[in-house]
Amino acid sequence: MEPQRSPLLEVKGNLELKRPLVKPPSRLPLSGSRCKRRFDQMEDVLEPEKKRTRGLGTVTKFAISHHRAPVGTTVPQTQGQAAAPKVPKKTGPRCSTAVASVLKNQKAAPAAPAQKPGTTAAPPKLGGKKPSKRPGWDLKGQLSDLNAELKCYRERTQTLDQENQQLRDQLREAQQQATALGAERRTLEGELARVRAQAEQGQQELGNLSARVLELEERLGTQEGLVQELQKEQLGLQAERRELTTRLEEQERRLQTSEAALSGSQAEVASLRQEAAAQATLLAERGERLHGLEMERRRLHNQLQELKGNIRVFCRVRPVLPGEPTPPPGFLLFPSGPAGPSDPPTHVSVLRCDERRGTLSGAPAPPTRHDFSFDRVFPPGSGQDEVFEEIAMLVQSALDGYPVCIFAYGQTGSGKTFTMEGGPAGDPQAEGLIPRALRHLFSIAQELSGQGWTYSFVASYVEIYNETVRDLLATGTRKGQGGECEIRRAGPGSEELTVTNARYVPVSCEKEVETLLLLARQNRAVARTAQNERSSRSHSVFQLQISGEHAGRGVQCAAPLNLVDLAGSERLDPGLALGPGERERLRETQAINSSLSTLGLVIMALSNKESHVPYRNSKLTYLLQNSLGGSAKMLMFVNISPLEENVSESLNSLRFASKVNQCVIGTAQANRK
Repeated sequence: MEPQRSPLLEVKGNLELKRPLVKPPSRLPLSGSRCKRRFDQMEDVLEPEKKRTRGLGTVTKFAISHHRAPVGTTVPQTQGQAAAPKVPKKTGPRCSTAVASVLKNQKAAPAAPAQKPGTTAAPPKLGGKKPSKRPGWDLKGQLSDLNAELKCYRERTQTLDQENQQLRDQLREAQQQATALGAERRTLEGELARVRAQAEQGQQELGNLSARVLELEERLGTQEGLVQELQKEQLGLQAERRELTTRLEEQERRLQTSEAALSGSQAEVASLRQEAAAQATLLAERGERLHGLEMERRRLHNQLQELKGNIRVFCRVRPVLPGEPTPPPGFLLFPSGPAGPSDPPTHVSVLRCDERRGTLSGAPAPPTRHDFSFDRVFPPGSGQDEVFEEIAMLVQSALDGYPVCIFAYGQTGSGKTFTMEGGPAGDPQAEGLIPRALRHLFSIAQELSGQGWTYSFVASYVEIYNETVRDLLATGTRKGQGGECEIRRAGPGSEELTVTNARYVPVSCEKEVETLLLLARQNRAVARTAQNERSSRSHSVFQLQISGEHAGRGVQCAAPLNLVDLAGSERLDPGLALGPGERERLRETQAINSSLSTLGLVIMALSNKESHVPYRNSKLTYLLQNSLGGSAKMLMFVNISPLEENVSESLNSLRFASKVNQCVIGTAQANRK
């Protein structure tokens, strides 16, 4: 049975137990490991206290339980936190901060030695000094000492209460932090579950990889043999690598040289770009100037052609063909021009001896000399290239938008067809005006394309036989059906004329033109006459519609080029006996002479500026009326024979050409939009 303790000793023991268990709070954070050591130290501190209170009385137990109530609330949570799984490093500072704020500065109370059962606890010493023992009779002194000691204990109790309140506040903060840490722990547990699932998946992959490793080990055995071979090859490659290294060093040196050259080239390129920009500006300015010069060239070119005359007449004398008689000396004379022999001839003289005329003495009359003046005269030795050179500028006028019409006039066998179409195919020197003119136009159009001009060419080839229009380009079942072709207006209110049912073929090269000429030559109406074995009995009209456009300037021009090979102009012989064939030739000759007479009347009416011009009196003049008026340029080749036997027809042709040459038509105007 325990000895009964005095009340004073119990009060002293209770006060002794109310010493602070931990140090005052500190604001410095603690790491996770230090936090854990604080929890362990707290448990070590609390454990002796529990053991010591087992031997105390009822009052002592109450004091201890009252003093350890807050601590008992905190310690299990702290231990629970210490037993929780480790968290990632990022959560360590928060744990250390939360727990350290509570425990770092708490000082553990000194542990009282455990008492054996049956022994009485000695009263604790106060103040560190052993009180002087008073005699048993000095109760008043003992009471005074106890009152003083009680006062000290009360002051200390008040201090401990304040510290206890601070600990309670720290405990609440620790609980809040513990709640946050619990939520974080649950998050980490979820992450741990995912990591475990990933670990299981990794285990499965590890198993697969193990099987793969076994397979690779088997393959490794096979590859070892290859490795040996590769090692041998490696030795060779190393030697090659050394060689390549040497070459690489050389290439690097060359590269450095190239880079230096490239730097210089880049600077040069920059300079060239600036120069190119300046050149582009200059090119634009020159383009404007070139366009102005081109328009000025067209104006001056037209003025030059007008000065030469909008109606010009050239005379061409064909050479004597093999088998024909040589004309007598002086039959044809070509006087030199005003500038001497170097000046192209413009006059021709024909000597005619009339045997029916005579003098009173019976001697033959002297020959009569007939002089004619034209814009140009081509003697028998003139070639096709010389003839075309004279009309090349006139042909170019069609490209500038001026209607141009060129006739070949003369008797049968005087060389009209040769002048227009040329001789046998394959001889470039014998090419006529039609292929040469189109080649010239294609060449000039190609040059003008660099200035922004775009040209298109459409060709047609018809003949007028006995006042009937026939298409010389017809093929198949339409071949020879000339009655179907009629001359009509292109549309209501339009001045352009077109031939119905005739082929209009776009052309762009010389080969296409040669094909059309060959087809037309096969389809043309010819017959044997007294003047020629194979004579053209119709007027052939080659028309080329030229359309030009300058998209950048919005300028358009259009004009036709007409190259006409007229039928033979020989007169009728009144004493000719008419058989069935001669009657057909008679009708052809009448139709030819009628249309030629109408052509002369139209030119005279235009020259005299008459109000009525008889275009409709002939299909030929009706078809060419847009190329005969005041806005057109005309050129007539009068072809004559060098033979004395044809002197009568030659003089008739020269007289007709002289009348045409005397006509003057108004100023030509370009067809521009």
